[in-house]
Amino acid sequence: MTMRSQLDVQSRTWRATTAIIVAVMALAGCQQSTAPSVIPKPTRSTSAHPTGAPSATGQTWTSSAADIAAARAALPALQVREPRRGNADYRRIAFGPAWTDTDHNGCNQRDDVLLRDVARSAPYRVGTQRGCDHDLLAGTWIDPYSGTPTTLTDAKSQQQAPLVQIDHIVALSVAWRDGARDWTDDQRLTFANDLRNLVATSGATNQAKGGSDAASWRPIPSAQCTYAVRYVGIKAAYALAITPAESDALAGMLHRCG
Repeated sequence: MTMRSQLDVQSRTWRATTAIIVAVMALAGCQQSTAPSVIPKPTRSTSAHPTGAPSATGQTWTSSAADIAAARAALPALQVREPRRGNADYRRIAFGPAWTDTDHNGCNQRDDVLLRDVARSAPYRVGTQRGCDHDLLAGTWIDPYSGTPTTLTDAKSQQQAPLVQIDHIVALSVAWRDGARDWTDDQRLTFANDLRNLVATSGATNQAKGGSDAASWRPIPSAQCTYAVRYVGIKAAYALAITPAESDALAGMLHRCG
């Protein structure tokens, strides 16, 4: 199957899955907001500017009025409780290896996110490696949490590669605390590689955020609306609980949406 065919299948599967999630949540009296996860077809060029592509990042860090309304409706429907146990038993390996090609397009989810989020307004370069035909070799990524751009001229070098990292919007340790410890291994693997919960950030931001939840860490003010929309969407999609402090923090960030 060609890369284009794989992406078409992924797009159809994503739309069907989203429709099911929204339908289920509607029956429960709420709706969820999801981030687009369709991965654009790679362009092998040192100055790629695909027609119709966003001028900033491949995945624009904004939320529509419908997204915001859905998040505001979903937040009060989430289970609010203090963690039943601490996180002393959390282990990253419980969510499977990092990273996995869960959508079977030949590239792992890290590769998929780097391509999806690379800035289209600047040159970027892709190649083929170990069966992946959109392995990012160079490009610029704009950290949605801080607005800071990071340019890698050699994304495979040990010096540059850590400068752009992939963040779980809802951290794996937070998911573990709020319900994922009771999931199956396959469910945790799916969560860890769900493109809706993944975003390319600067290494510094990712390290600062770490395993924090929405009550203990937040992005710059202009990014808080979309951060909250996506955070609530993921918590709702996976029926994860939130703490009272998270609920208050998310409500405050959603208030910034206007």
